[in-house]
Amino acid sequence: MTAAAGWSAPALDHLVVLADTLEQGAAWCEQMLGVTPGPGGQHPLFGTHNRLLASASDEFPLSYLEIIAIDPGAVRAHPDSGGGQNAVQKRWFDMDDPALRERVRAQGPQLIHWVARVPDIDSAVGRLATLDIDRGDVRAASRMTPRGLLEWKIAVRPDGQRLFDGALPTLIEWGAVHPAASMPQVGVSLQGLRLSHPRAATLRQACAAVGFGAVPVDEGPAALHATLRTPRGVVSLSSDEGVR
Repeated sequence: MTAAAGWSAPALDHLVVLADTLEQGAAWCEQMLGVTPGPGGQHPLFGTHNRLLASASDEFPLSYLEIIAIDPGAVRAHPDSGGGQNAVQKRWFDMDDPALRERVRAQGPQLIHWVARVPDIDSAVGRLATLDIDRGDVRAASRMTPRGLLEWKIAVRPDGQRLFDGALPTLIEWGAVHPAASMPQVGVSLQGLRLSHPRAATLRQACAAVGFGAVPVDEGPAALHATLRTPRGVVSLSSDEGVR
């Protein structure tokens, strides 16, 4: 699978907002950002589903917001069951982590992670491996949409961990179609992303290795800080503080 020319350079792809239910995620989006998220899809391997919202800007072209939740209707064995080759993959983005699930259940939907697109995911994963960072197995995936087939490759660890408390991005390589290319613009645009982590120097090195050396990384508690322009004005999302 080869990245199309329109997204051949490393770039922020999307922000991940985790919700206890997809309905709660949509309500959060309407209340906080002033817009209703569009449709998304289902992920049978992980037992999750999502809704999507364009957030492209000059600095972050083709970026979008993903609101994701566990799909209660998914036919899937418990992720802790079994072992060996038939063991079920842990859900991505630490969605099986009890502490994270309880926090979202108690506090409501919140920013937890970001996903970065790269032109050659196998090479990017290899560069992280030289830093002793296991970003995970590269998996091919696809789903049909009303506008055609979406195909991508994504690096996901068997344990589902995000790494660096969500501050190190999950890596994705899109095929010929990018989902944000057909998303309607609804007045939301990503203005900035800043990271912080107690191991800031190591995180900076890891981000630079996969083409994201320009992303600001501060020393401090682990967190992502995103700023969006919305119909409700400028909104700051922080993974350690919710919404301001």
